[in-house]
Amino acid sequence: MNERNELVVEPGGRSKGQRPANLPAVDIFEDATGVTVVADLPGVTKDTLNIKVESEVLVIEGQASVPVPADVRLIHCELREPLFRRSFRLGPEFDKDAISASLKHGVLTLQVPRIREAQPRQIPVTVM
Repeated sequence: MNERNELVVEPGGRSKGQRPANLPAVDIFEDATGVTVVADLPGVTKDTLNIKVESEVLVIEGQASVPVPADVRLIHCELREPLFRRSFRLGPEFDKDAISASLKHGVLTLQVPRIREAQPRQIPVTVM
């Protein structure tokens, strides 16, 4: 990340009226075209994953499921289905409408591109 702090990691935890959430581990990579966020969300499926942008904040929420075989009866459970939540403050140089996401084997990959004006570009030189 550079000194301008375009992508700021927000504190996690619980918002008012919400149950406690786990902070998923993330790796963040930056290049000239934008930022890639890779989040570890074990047990989270596409159906239980919610990714949204609220104002300037990118929010990732997902609930993992604990599979119970259909042919058994659960009589005691101490393992609660974990809720994951993480948020990032996006700077104005990111294109919030062009964020893409993919989920594979519990690993979420988000591509957060910079707006075209914020990307470096090569200026052609003409010889006279």
